[in-house]
Amino acid sequence: MEFVVSSSEMKKCDQYTIRNIGIPSLVLMERAAMSVMQEIERHAPDLGHTLIVCGSGNNGGDGFAVARLLDEAGCRVTLVFAGSESSMTEETAAQRRICERCGIRVETEIPRGRNYTVVVDALFGIGLSRRIEGKYYQLIHELNLMDAYRVAIDMPSGICADDGKEMGISFHADLTVTFAYRKTGQILFPGCESCGLVVRRDIGITADGLGTVQTPFICTEDDLSRIPSRVPYSNKGTYGKVLLIAGSRGMAGAAFLSASGAYRSGCGLVRIFTPECNRTILQERIPEAMVTSFDEDSAKPGTGRAENTLLEELLTESMNWADVVVLGPGLGRSRTSSLLLETVMKHWHGPLVIDADGLNLLSEKPLLMSRTQAKIILTPHVGEMSRLTGQQISEITDDLIDAACSLSRQHHIVCVLKDARTVITDGIRICLNTTGNSGMAVGGSGDVLSGVIGGLLAQNMSLFDAASLGVYIHGMAGDLASRELGSYGMLAGDIAVRIGEVLKTV
Repeated sequence: MEFVVSSSEMKKCDQYTIRNIGIPSLVLMERAAMSVMQEIERHAPDLGHTLIVCGSGNNGGDGFAVARLLDEAGCRVTLVFAGSESSMTEETAAQRRICERCGIRVETEIPRGRNYTVVVDALFGIGLSRRIEGKYYQLIHELNLMDAYRVAIDMPSGICADDGKEMGISFHADLTVTFAYRKTGQILFPGCESCGLVVRRDIGITADGLGTVQTPFICTEDDLSRIPSRVPYSNKGTYGKVLLIAGSRGMAGAAFLSASGAYRSGCGLVRIFTPECNRTILQERIPEAMVTSFDEDSAKPGTGRAENTLLEELLTESMNWADVVVLGPGLGRSRTSSLLLETVMKHWHGPLVIDADGLNLLSEKPLLMSRTQAKIILTPHVGEMSRLTGQQISEITDDLIDAACSLSRQHHIVCVLKDARTVITDGIRICLNTTGNSGMAVGGSGDVLSGVIGGLLAQNMSLFDAASLGVYIHGMAGDLASRELGSYGMLAGDIAVRIGEVLKTV
């Protein structure tokens, strides 16, 4: 995993390294500049003429140092200082003096009539705290119009390092070289779109300055090792049993996709609890799954208590068989579906994933959350989150992390808030998912995810680990599908069949 920090947390780490470890700020600046130069040489298609625009803060100091290193390497460099003389930091002023003593001319405006092949943004970095206006707005706009390879040092100017919001305008980088840790604003939208390729470089900054602060993290391929291994002496019961309560008339596909996700992620057995109308379809599409069916009209007005009791008994019998319950994909919002939710919330004490229509039903009966002993993972997209919490969608998207954490802490559950950047949290730990692509914005994708999470839970993973790794694996499978099929031609089933390919590395 990789930790992700805010601007204030990064500054604490930086200051701790300088004051407590004793590495001078100028040494860190030199290391940062060397990293940037190496990445420019690695990624820029043409180093013919590099324009570097510096601000007054230490980000500008990094830029001055990059200019000197490129000049020493024989590259043609134009160096522009666009900041304020009076507000220059001590380190930036020192780097400027070094450049001037090395014979590098420092301009105050971008010289016209030159063909720049690389543009380096060293204006603000992670320290920006105000909206960009006036001359800086015009300057960034001009840089964005240049037909050149664009590089941001640490953070594209105009993007808030804490939440990814654009503050008036932002530099549109092809490459962002960031130091020590990725920043939250490089992961969340729209900030990530301005970053281009993000390369993280270690320059000697220690994490000790964070103390016991719980920072967000992103999963990496190394985290797949946390999935329980397959053992030679085992059977289908070894890898757990998932009860999937899913499907309604015309929605057998949701149950099929969720069951596929569960099996592909490694669980041993899946039982689908679904209306009788779906039995034949599911037995043909996924013969590996057991199907327990019921009369979908059993809880309609006019039916008696006896019919309801029979349905509850059938469901209770199925729950007694299971290790994990997944409820909601394609379930509909009928009275029967509502009865199924109430029965599970009342009688089930194990891991429970609630998705799709299960969330919509739950939003109509929020008191069920306070009365259950189930260990719950909720997987809402922002619309379902709005119904669950009563918040406007705009409020939720304005701060996905806070919205997810608030719901998690309120109900003591794990929340998987699905968006282009999904947030997974247990109220304390926070995982930001960076896998996946726009081709996954297709019906049934979420059904596959609920099955994947259920399948990992069945293998005795914790709720938070199953949720965070389930989202990561689901996104990786989507990325494989996108590379093979293109984002326009993907179906949810294409994601499911590639989950096994992702897990081959375990």
